Amino acid sequence: MASVADKKLEGLVAATFTPFSTKGNGEIELSKIGPYIDYLTEKQGVKSIFVNGTTGESMSLTVAERKLLAEDWCKKAKGKLDQVIVHVGCMSIKDSQDLAQHAEKVEADGIAVIAPSFFKPRSADALRTYLKEVASAAPTLPFYYYHIPAVTGVNVHARDVIKGIEELIPSFRGVKFSGTDLMDFGLCSTHSNSKWSMLYGVDEQLLAALPFRADGAVGSTYNYIGRHVNKLISAFKEGDLAQAKTIQLKIQELLSYAMDKGFDVGVNKQLMSDVSGVCLGPPRLPVMPCPRDHSEKIKKRLDELFPDC
Repeated sequence: MASVADKKLEGLVAATFTPFSTKGNGEIELSKIGPYIDYLTEKQGVKSIFVNGTTGESMSLTVAERKLLAEDWCKKAKGKLDQVIVHVGCMSIKDSQDLAQHAEKVEADGIAVIAPSFFKPRSADALRTYLKEVASAAPTLPFYYYHIPAVTGVNVHARDVIKGIEELIPSFRGVKFSGTDLMDFGLCSTHSNSKWSMLYGVDEQLLAALPFRADGAVGSTYNYIGRHVNKLISAFKEGDLAQAKTIQLKIQELLSYAMDKGFDVGVNKQLMSDVSGVCLGPPRLPVMPCPRDHSEKIKKRLDELFPDC
């Protein structure tokens, strides 16, 4: 197998939104990607991104659209971002392999795969076999398993999936763990090696995952409060748990308030547009556009909690 780049993925990774046209025609808007990247790097101090994932509405996109997005993100990130990880999971393994090959072609820094959620793998062995077949389509790219059981309905422990996985997938480099089972996450960390990245994906309880050797975090809120979460991580590393806890509690306050208002991808996307000034357009159906009063109230609460956002 060709050599795999071993630049370890660490720190904050923003799960990016997919920009759509404001004309209401549901078309992707590539012109917004450049300003989006500048905002992440200059205003939020975020240097890595995870594209075409849940936040990016990947399952509502065509394969052709996902290729256009992956290519544009990778091209415009050159010299500005450290790593671009492209999610290539689909319901069809053939589509996933196609997207994996394309990600390799456009020089992505890694690929990630979610478990299929219609015909579901029923065991760790079945899921590992599926992941192997996708990873083999792009053998030079670092490969990450994207664990998000609340969305996929695949309730297989991540620790079971990664047992012996390097023997099947030499390019395996870690887990994007978007679950709340910290025991499972801790055991993944315990049985991982130094090359792997354990990336935590539940923004509201990142602090709880850091003692379990989270190497970084992937999340949607890091698009607009990334600079504050960087402070949280720094405070934890420096042993200032009081400061880290203060920031984490503010994030919990924000998300609790947002969830009470009905916090979905559409609302989250509108919030990013309001904060960043980069208009990302509405979500794609069946996700509904955000009611204006919802985003305004959440933005106001965000400003109260993080006035220098």
